[in-house]
Amino acid sequence: MTILGIDPGYATVGFGIIEGDRGRQKLIQYGAIRTPAGGAFAPRLKQIFDDTCLLIEQFSPDAIAIEELFFNKNEKTAMQVSHARGVLLLAGESMRVPLFEYTPLQVKQAVTGYGRAEKQQMMEMVRRHLGLNQVPKPDDAADALAVALCHLRSATNLLSQQGGTSACSTT
Repeated sequence: MTILGIDPGYATVGFGIIEGDRGRQKLIQYGAIRTPAGGAFAPRLKQIFDDTCLLIEQFSPDAIAIEELFFNKNEKTAMQVSHARGVLLLAGESMRVPLFEYTPLQVKQAVTGYGRAEKQQMMEMVRRHLGLNQVPKPDDAADALAVALCHLRSATNLLSQQGGTSACSTT
């Protein structure tokens, strides 16, 4: 199973692509979609959409895992990231890739075993799970890989419960 993990944003969208099945995972690619600071908002959203569609075309993921938003301070930033997240969901839907959404608590629980893990703990566990020499940069990419790992863990748990049928298949 190939999973595209996404950490939503509008200035920086982290992405991470992993491949895995029961008990193993392999890094395929990671990085960030960056939009120009100070640029008009609509063209930035279009760039996020177009670049996400290109990633989907290039890597043909079986699933997209995206983090749900959690904001407690800046309302303007929350709205802008919400718009960008909507564009990311639209890209996945338009490319007909199954979408799965996870809260930050779910991601932390799946990757570290503790739902209140600190950012550094998360990044170190991503590095360990994927057998990397260093933590992926930028942080948004490491976060996206964590979301992908969360989905891999969730999907393979469902797979074993269902007696071998894929939880991510579409019929």
